[in-house]
Amino acid sequence: MPRPAASRRPAPSAPIESLGRRLARLRKERGFTQVELAKKTDLIQVLISDYENDKLRPNPDVLVRFAVALDVSTDEILGVAKPDKRGPALSGVSRRLLRRLQQFDKLPKRDQDALLRTIDAFLSRGDAA
Repeated sequence: MPRPAASRRPAPSAPIESLGRRLARLRKERGFTQVELAKKTDLIQVLISDYENDKLRPNPDVLVRFAVALDVSTDEILGVAKPDKRGPALSGVSRRLLRRLQQFDKLPKRDQDALLRTIDAFLSRGDAA
């Protein structure tokens, strides 16, 4: 009796990013720690770690939580859609600066204005040099 033909799919040219790795990459690109993402998604850090290490597969509800928290589509998390060309607004900015910007956003308006004046003063000194 003849054997069924083996599936002949071409070998991928580049390694496929797992769901967990993609989730970790998206989290890091947005400057979040696992703890911060856990708070934003109402999960615990251990679960975030398990999802990122492909120990667990997120159910649809959790995928939606991740998409909202990371400001991406669920298709992007699943790897079926290409990343939005716009990308995160501050994708080239360091995580350290992103954290500070998040803290800045929580300050009262008066303190934000004072801090912006200070930054402007420093930047204008740099232009003169």
